[in-house]
Amino acid sequence: MEIKFEKYKGIHPGAILERELKKRNIAQRPFALSLPEHPQTFNAITKGKRDLNTSLALKIDRALGLKEGTMMILQVFHDIQKEKLKDAASQRPDFSALRPNLFWDTNIASIDWQKMYKAVIKRVFERGNSDEKKEIIRFYGPARVKAVIGTEFI
Repeated sequence: MEIKFEKYKGIHPGAILERELKKRNIAQRPFALSLPEHPQTFNAITKGKRDLNTSLALKIDRALGLKEGTMMILQVFHDIQKEKLKDAASQRPDFSALRPNLFWDTNIASIDWQKMYKAVIKRVFERGNSDEKKEIIRFYGPARVKAVIGTEFI
């Protein structure tokens, strides 16, 4: 992969392709037709609604004079990023151990448990019962809980 594209790891390759075409002052439709590729397909890729396949990625690399595999590598990094986000979203505490009214002001299913860990830990330790506190300690780990509340909790 070319060094200038290293900073784009995890971003959809279509967005990077669109930027590259603008930088080179190349219109999207004629470029797509020159590959040959359907302009609608190409537009969906640049808008991030469709992923790149290997064949098209190699055609784009050749047409833009990029090192072979650059666009495909960007697609793979984007796929990895999507999987990481899916995995992080699936990691959550056991809802059966937490009373719904503990989080009365928000939809408990939409909480980003990793990003909002401080607020979650503080709320459970201020208003939760011992079972809820145990679940939060299990989920986040004793060290993280202690770092947030600043005291021994057991």
